Amino acid sequence: MQWCPRPNPSWESELSMKIVIGSDHAGFQLKNAVGDLLRSLGHAVMDVGAFNENPSDYPDFALLVGNSVLEGKGERGILICGSGVGVSVAANKIKGIRAAVCHDTYSAHQGVEHDDMNVLVLGSRVIGSKLAEDLVKAFLSASFTNEERHKRRLAKVAAIEASH
Repeated sequence: MQWCPRPNPSWESELSMKIVIGSDHAGFQLKNAVGDLLRSLGHAVMDVGAFNENPSDYPDFALLVGNSVLEGKGERGILICGSGVGVSVAANKIKGIRAAVCHDTYSAHQGVEHDDMNVLVLGSRVIGSKLAEDLVKAFLSASFTNEERHKRRLAKVAAIEASH
């Protein structure tokens, strides 16, 4: 794991976050571009790998990002694989992780606002770097609404998770 500090040393900034990023080999290049974007926006980035394009297994990175978010090492996570689907399935097996593949900006912010999504998942073979940039910005700028209807629905999701 590699922590890359924010360019701005002020950890008190309301706009900056600690973000954990990870990808398999297929998402390696896009993950690096996303990491650069995050740092340029003033966020601290914890990169859990992959650190090259050698074949690797997406569940390993889903576990590293998911556990890091749950342990408070990062406020949110971003995972990338070829389609986004595999790493999303793996991340959602972790109790307390709410990960979603987003390839449009509406889903990237609405998933946080209504579903308290804490991990954004991208497919490097589906989207380009410019769309990824827009998705990351939408995801990070959104906040959970805390509206009663959304809290009620999340409680039902938690109940499903607890019973299985």
